[in-house]
Amino acid sequence: MTAVDATQDEQPSVYQTRYGERTFSYHLCYLPEHKKATIRVHVHPNGMVQVDAPEKSQLPEIKAAVQRRAKWILKHLDDIEERNRYVQPRAWVSGESMLYLGRRYVLKVIDDPSQRKVTCKLIGGQLRVQGKELTTERTQKAVRQWYRDRAEDVFQRRLTMMVEALPWAKTIPDWRMIEMQTQWGSCSPEGAVLLNPHLIKANTRAIDYVLLHELCHLLEHNHSPRFYALLDRFMPEWRSVKERLDGQAEQLLLGA
Repeated sequence: MTAVDATQDEQPSVYQTRYGERTFSYHLCYLPEHKKATIRVHVHPNGMVQVDAPEKSQLPEIKAAVQRRAKWILKHLDDIEERNRYVQPRAWVSGESMLYLGRRYVLKVIDDPSQRKVTCKLIGGQLRVQGKELTTERTQKAVRQWYRDRAEDVFQRRLTMMVEALPWAKTIPDWRMIEMQTQWGSCSPEGAVLLNPHLIKANTRAIDYVLLHELCHLLEHNHSPRFYALLDRFMPEWRSVKERLDGQAEQLLLGA
């Protein structure tokens, strides 16, 4: 998934495969305690192909599995390239569209000579950045901090709600935010959760999906059938939520 599929204990190796006249690379991750699971292929929104395999899998078996999925992989890579063609870098000027919890707001940059400290506030349909001598860098920094502050609050509240609903989660795990380009979240073998602050731009259902994914790793720290059974049990529609989230990755990762 900018995915939640990769956990911190995986050690990827890079291989290549050829399909027709095209060649693509993939990261192979042997997953501990993954003995009965099948070989799974993921195409991250940034174009990285990841293959998760049980640790006892033989390389020829894995390569054959990738070859069988090659047409599907290349289609996803083409779709990503097409979407990226229309993603433009931000200029950090008034009128630009900003995402927050799945809704769009208009960035309003107000140069106020009387206000030395730069502020960023959500007012009505606008995300207003106001201050003295606003540069692109100062505007971006203010918006970036605003997103992180909102993410810290929202993630904490949603985690609290999620933990109360899961029978194996007794307390909120240690968690922190870190910007990632290929993952929305991850969970260490010790149970520490990392969350991507850009996730705050997605709707709350997508946020809940990522949180649930990582909390399921507290019980099943792999991507075994038991892990996916937990996702199915507590969020039956997780596949459609994931698909929509991954499809928005280029927009959500843009900017702040």
